[in-house]
Amino acid sequence: MAEMLEIADSAVASPQQLTQSVLQIAEMLGMNRAELSRVLHLQCGDVGRLGAVRETLVPDTIPWHQAQLLVRFYRALYATMRGDGVAMWRWLRRPNAALGGVPLMLLVDDDQLARVVDSLASPRSILA
Repeated sequence: MAEMLEIADSAVASPQQLTQSVLQIAEMLGMNRAELSRVLHLQCGDVGRLGAVRETLVPDTIPWHQAQLLVRFYRALYATMRGDGVAMWRWLRRPNAALGGVPLMLLVDDDQLARVVDSLASPRSILA
C-alpha cells in the first residue's frame, strides 16, 4: 500500500529528506533507477550513489527542482487515488486519453512531469 510522504507542502526539504523522499516514491511507484534518473535529469550512476547514501540532491539544481515536482506529483496522485497504491501503479502505466499517452512514459521519455502535475489539479479529466 502506498504511504503519504511527510514532507512540507512546498516540497522544500533538506537535501537528505528530499533525496530519501524521491527514492521512496520511485520504490512505491515501481520505478526503476533508469526511469528515476531520467525524471530527475541525472545519470543512472548518480541515482545509485543517492541510493547508497553517498550523495544527496544539490539545492537549486535541475535535479533538485525535478525532485520537488516528483514529490508534488506523488502527493497529488496519492490524494486523487485516495492512497490506493495499486490504483496509483495502474494509472501510471495505462494509456490516458486526456494526457495523450501513458503517464509514466510522459514522465520518463517526454519530460512532462510539470504538465502531469498540473493536470492532477483537475483529476476528473485525467482519471480515464
